[in-house]
Amino acid sequence: MITLKAITKYFNRGSINEVLSLDNINLDVEPGDFVAIIGSNGAGKSTLLNCVAGSHLLDSGKILLNHTEITVWPEHKRAKFMGRVFQDPLLGTCSTLSIEQNLALAKKRGQPRGLGIGVKNRDRDLFREKLKVLGLGLENRLQDKVGLLSGGQRQALTMIMATMIHPEVLLLDEHTAALDPKTAHQIIDLTNKIIHELKLTTLMVTHNMKQALEFGNRLIMLNMGRIIMDVRGQEKKNLTVQDLLAGFYKVQGEAFSSDKMLLVNP
Repeated sequence: MITLKAITKYFNRGSINEVLSLDNINLDVEPGDFVAIIGSNGAGKSTLLNCVAGSHLLDSGKILLNHTEITVWPEHKRAKFMGRVFQDPLLGTCSTLSIEQNLALAKKRGQPRGLGIGVKNRDRDLFREKLKVLGLGLENRLQDKVGLLSGGQRQALTMIMATMIHPEVLLLDEHTAALDPKTAHQIIDLTNKIIHELKLTTLMVTHNMKQALEFGNRLIMLNMGRIIMDVRGQEKKNLTVQDLLAGFYKVQGEAFSSDKMLLVNP
C-alpha cells in the first residue's frame, strides 16, 4: 500500500539552523494497517505525515502508493487518494460555508469541477445519512455555517469529509489533541468505527500512549527522525505504557523511572 524507501528530510539545510527531521526511514504499510505513530516532540512524526501527504518534498528517498511512485507528486494530486484530519479543528473545514457545502467540496475531491449547482438534492440525502452516525444532530443543520459549530463538531465533520470518497490512505495528525477529554474520546471512538467499517489504511500520529496502545494493529515509535520500535499484532497487544517509556529512555541513554509516568497523557 504505502512504501517509504530511505526517505530523508532536512529543514533549513546548509544553515546554522539545519535540522534532520527524517533520517533514512524505510517503512512498508500493508493494506488495512492502522498504524499509531508516537515519539517525543521533534521526533519527526508530523513531518512523516506531511511528506506522505506531499506538504513537504523529500531531500532523498522514494514514496510509493500501490507500487506507483508519488515522490514528486504535488499535494493536490495526492489528495485524490488521501484523506487527512489535522490537530486544529479549524483547518479541515471552511467556516464561511455551510455544512452541506463543505461536504459537497469533500465529495468532489480529486474530480473535475465546473459551473453548476454545488449541492444537489441527492447529495443532501447522502450527507444526512453520513452525518446521522455522528449522533450530533448535524443532519438537521445542513444549511448552518460551519463557523457556528464547536471544535468537536467540526472535527467530527472533518472525519466525515476526509473519508467521504473512501481514500486509499487516511492521515490523522494528533486529531484529538486540541479537544477536551470527553470530546477527544468521542472523536477517537468515531475514528476507530469509520476505519474498521471502511477498512481504511491509516497512519495516526498521537502523543497519547494509552491511545496508541488501544487503537490500531501496529505501533511505530520515532526518535530523532528514526524508527526505533515497530510492533504489531499480539506483540502490540501485550505492550504497556511502561514498556513504551522504558524503550524510549533506553534509546535516550536514561534510566527509566516510574516518576516519568507523570509525563504520560491521560
